[in-house]
This record gives sequence, C-alpha cells and structure tokens, in this order.
Amino acid sequence: MTDLIASPAPAVRRTGRNRTLSLGRTVLGKIVSSLIVLLVVATVAFLLVRISGDPLALLLPPDATKEQADQLAAELGLNQSLFAQYVDYLGGLVQGDLGRSIFFDQPVVSLIGERLPATALLAVSSLVLSLLISLPAGILASVHRGRITDTIISGIVLIGQSTPAFWVGIVFILLFAVRLHALPAAGYGSVAHLVLPTFTLAIYSIAVVARVLRTSLAEELSADYIRTATAKGLTRSQVVIGHGLRNASLPVVTVVGLELGSLLGGAILTEQVFSWPGIGRLTVEAIANRDFPLVQGAVLFFALVFVVVNLLVDLSYTLLDPRVRLGR
Repeated sequence: MTDLIASPAPAVRRTGRNRTLSLGRTVLGKIVSSLIVLLVVATVAFLLVRISGDPLALLLPPDATKEQADQLAAELGLNQSLFAQYVDYLGGLVQGDLGRSIFFDQPVVSLIGERLPATALLAVSSLVLSLLISLPAGILASVHRGRITDTIISGIVLIGQSTPAFWVGIVFILLFAVRLHALPAAGYGSVAHLVLPTFTLAIYSIAVVARVLRTSLAEELSADYIRTATAKGLTRSQVVIGHGLRNASLPVVTVVGLELGSLLGGAILTEQVFSWPGIGRLTVEAIANRDFPLVQGAVLFFALVFVVVNLLVDLSYTLLDPRVRLGR
C-alpha cells in the first residue's frame, strides 16, 4: 500500500522537468529569433546606406585627385567588393565594433555611448509620466464605461493619438517658452529643460496605454468571475484592483514594452525640435552628412532596443500568466 501511495512522486518530478524544459526551449527560441531579426536589420542597414550616396564625395574637396580618392577609399575599406565589406562589417559587429564615424572621426560606439544617457533620461521620464497619467485614466474610463467620464477620457485619448509629436512640441515652445517665458525652449542640463520634451514625447504613449487598459479592463469587469467576487462581498476597489486589473495586465505589459522601445528609438523628431543631444539627433546629423558607419550603428542600436524590450515582454508573460509558462 505504501508503494502505491508513493508511486506518483516520480511522475510529478517528470512533469516539473517537462515544464522547465518547455520554458527553456521557449526562451531559447525567442533568443534565436531575436538574433535573426538583428542580422536582418544589420544586413538591410548595410545595403541601404551604400546605395544612398558616395561618402567620398562628402569628405574629399572638389579638386581632389584620383590618387587621393583611392587612398581614402582604402582607408575606409570602400575599395573592396561589397561582399568583402559585408563580411568585415559582420566580423566587427561580433566583436562589438560598429566602425568609425566618417564625419566625427570617432568610434561609433563611443558616440552612441555619449548620447545614450540623454536619450535614456528622456525616454524613461516620458514613460514614467505616461504611466502616472494613463493607468488612472484607463481604470477610471473602464469603471465608468459608457458614462460621461468614459466619453471625455476616450475623446482626449483619440486626440492624443492623432496629434503629431513634433507639432505638439512646437506648440509647447510657442506657449511656454516664447509667450509665457516659463520654460526653456531648447537645450539640456536641468530639470526645466526636461519638462517640455518629456510631455511632448509622453502624449502619444499616454493615449495608447490608457486606451488599451480601458478596453482590456472593461472586458474583465464584465466577466462572470467578477460578478461572483462582488457577490461574495468584496468592495469595488478590491474587485477592480485585485482581480480585474491583474487579469487585464497582459495587453498593457505588451503595449508598455513597445512604447518603451518607441520612446528610446523614436525620439528623433522630439530631440530635433528641442535640440536635445540624444541618439535621435545624432542619427539625423549622420544621415545629413552621409556618415554611413554612424547611420548603421544608430539603426542597429534602435533595433537592439526593440528586440531586447520585446524579448523581456515575452518573458514577463511567464510571470503574469501560468498558461504561457506551460506553453498552452
């Protein structure tokens, strides 16, 4: 009898191992997929910048001789075949070498590293601001679904999603910097310089997160288990926060992750409008000067941000939803 009672234990251990192996295969598959995406982006960036123009025409004076052009091409590796350049390019990427900027005459990694703190500060500030506003707005709209509060919030969300960030930035400059003289119009170095670009960049994210949360939470609040929880005597806040919000969090986590990637990699226009010394502005300068190593490096940085954020979002599902962890 003792043997019969104890016999299920190995099966339980096997089930646990199977779950662990399944999770490991899932994580490994996502990592491999991410690496493939980065390879494709690197290849496309390599090809596009080489068909966009001749960097030698930018660097050489109009009266440069053929010998000077050949010498510079050799220094930049442009005298090799396209395939040879591509192999060298991939070899450098594997070693963490993104090349040397033609215009700035500095390593691309160093240039991106110098501008990264400014971009990260702007992106994180915008994300925090967007969450502080969008989460309460989304919850409020879903709780009051179909009422005047929901209508007002949904209207504001629609306007936020439809308004271009660069236009908002210009309006903010005209109003708060030019007319009211309350905040600086451009620059970097103080909290006051951070206010306008942060609000400008956060407006779209506020609208997106609030809309997704409103829709997801409203669906959960109409489910049968919510009515059961209410019938058991739980307060409205306990039902909304403790039950509905947790189950409605998966779509929100997805969109927040995507918005973080967008804020880090999509602040080009905002940085230009406010003269913010980030990677977005650096990318514009690289494109204007046909600095193809720097353009390639910036594109890869943006791609890496999106890939890493998406990977972290996918992995976070395993903590929020056991069904995902079990591969269901």
